Amino acid sequence: MHTPVLLQQVMERLAVKSGGRYIDATFGEGGYSQEIANRGGKVLALDLDSEQLKAFEVSRLPNLDLVNGNFADIEAIAKEKNFCPVEGVVFDLGLSMRQLKHSNRGFSYKNLDEPLDMRLDTEKELTAAELIKRSSQEDLFEILAKNSEELRSKEIALAVKSRRNPETVGDLVRAIDRATGISSQAVYARVFQALRIAVNDEFGSLRRGLQGAVNILSPQGRIVVVTFHSLEDRIVKNFVKNGKLKFLEKKPFRGLKSFERSAKIRTIINS
Repeated sequence: MHTPVLLQQVMERLAVKSGGRYIDATFGEGGYSQEIANRGGKVLALDLDSEQLKAFEVSRLPNLDLVNGNFADIEAIAKEKNFCPVEGVVFDLGLSMRQLKHSNRGFSYKNLDEPLDMRLDTEKELTAAELIKRSSQEDLFEILAKNSEELRSKEIALAVKSRRNPETVGDLVRAIDRATGISSQAVYARVFQALRIAVNDEFGSLRRGLQGAVNILSPQGRIVVVTFHSLEDRIVKNFVKNGKLKFLEKKPFRGLKSFERSAKIRTIINS
């Protein structure tokens, strides 16, 4: 089982109580759910990617109910399962290693032969390739600029739309190289992030998921959110500000090791 980034720091902030109810809103490879169960918590775990759930043997964890669903619907799912109020919810907004390396859906810019899919829910129609095909140059520019803040979004959109629409990861990487004149992993990462966010409506789902989590949270309950880029973090900060909620800590906890430096932990408390 994969150990999530900053697992122990997340668990410290979640403050699991034996017998308490907790929702792992982003099950992934089960690391958070396992640790919550090990500490005596009852777990309702959600994942939009059905392939993630197929790879996991539910019998390996006691006190676990595993659901294929979008955390945007967290309130409805919890009520349907009679699993509320809850003492805590954890959202880890990063992709799992399995999704990046073995999904064959083009999440990583390193897998050049993979199709440009990027769907977390493969039952949905819209892939990244289809999104690019349907988008005008201006539409694509707006998607890249809004979802990644990439400074060369206009040039990249032009390069992508000026030739045959890309079908594979390699097609898109080569279009980015034409636009920028360099091979930059940072630029690739931002462009792939922007398209994935658009395909899966990740920002809209996050806003709905946070509100749903608050609605089913017990008094003094906690919502722990792990973000990996500034746009996600901004949504969490604005949600707390506009909802007149409070953070446990004034500043987010930041990862210190090289592979976790982009990660931030914010803890919302239901005071």
